[in-house]
Amino acid sequence: MLGLALLGMAAGSLIGLPLSGFLTARFGSGRTTTAAIFALLLATPLPILAPSLPVFALALALLGTANGAVDVAMNAQAIAIEERYGRAIMSSFHALFSAGGLAGAAVAALAMEIGIDPTAHLLAALASLSIVTLWAVSLLLPTRPSAMRTPLLRLPRGVLLVLGMLTLCSLLAEGAIGDWAAVYLKDDLATASSFAALGFAVFSFAMTAGRFLGDHLVRRYGGPIVLGTGTGAAALVLATSLLAGVPGFALVGFAAIGLGLANAVPVLFSAAGKIPGTPPELTIAAVSTAGYCGFLLGPPAIGLIADHFTLPVGLGVVALALAIVALGGASAAWEGQGRWTVLSNASK
Repeated sequence: MLGLALLGMAAGSLIGLPLSGFLTARFGSGRTTTAAIFALLLATPLPILAPSLPVFALALALLGTANGAVDVAMNAQAIAIEERYGRAIMSSFHALFSAGGLAGAAVAALAMEIGIDPTAHLLAALASLSIVTLWAVSLLLPTRPSAMRTPLLRLPRGVLLVLGMLTLCSLLAEGAIGDWAAVYLKDDLATASSFAALGFAVFSFAMTAGRFLGDHLVRRYGGPIVLGTGTGAAALVLATSLLAGVPGFALVGFAAIGLGLANAVPVLFSAAGKIPGTPPELTIAAVSTAGYCGFLLGPPAIGLIADHFTLPVGLGVVALALAIVALGGASAAWEGQGRWTVLSNASK
């Protein structure tokens, strides 16, 4: 029942992503980001206050819609800031996103450990975040609405379709590690629960660190090189660790995935926002939706494979997804021009 209810958030996100692209193109990323982030803050306590399962699912749908809306609008704002800044800084924005996730998880764990009531904790956190948000939105760049015709949903094609598929593979791998790393360590490699928890921890820490280093690497070597080398190395290390079946080596594999994927989404989003002749809000919405589909569908697909074969075989799908992203980056680095120009320019 809980699993079915959680689909409400996924469904809401798939509504919020394209809707935000449309609204951002119509009203500008500054205004849409401001409205979306406050909608997210208002929607956050609704699930914990829900009196019944149907209301809980509806609350999660509203939360997912607001979350998807923020995702598109703030990335469009980030591209506007990056263009004014004059060099690649997208990875730093995503690094702070990852750091926020780690900080939020740590604070929530501490609150549970000392016995703070969940509702009280959540409301106090929202009050604090609202104050920070009021300050932050006052600093957003004013952006003009797009003068181009803005359809509610833009189906990806051409280079946008390729970027969407690479984003799908990237987030498929990210979602799979979040759901299956601890299970693999505990059930397949027979480690203690405390050790199994390190699987996602090292992955998250490596991704955060990789994103803080990402802008320097992208500026020096270019987006395609960083994308192809990082994901290619991650695919190789993960495949080797799965064949070895050693707990310590498995942690190295998960850390390699974090480092390899760290700059995939920032590079791909930045490239999508620079496709000429199309509002960046719509291109980001398109690749975000494709990526979120991978994030949602990857973990259950791996579970089905594990059910029929083994979990290491299922996690082999992650290595395959990483290899596909690596080929995309290598193709862009090799070609340099043509349909891949937009990806090559992601570092500019």
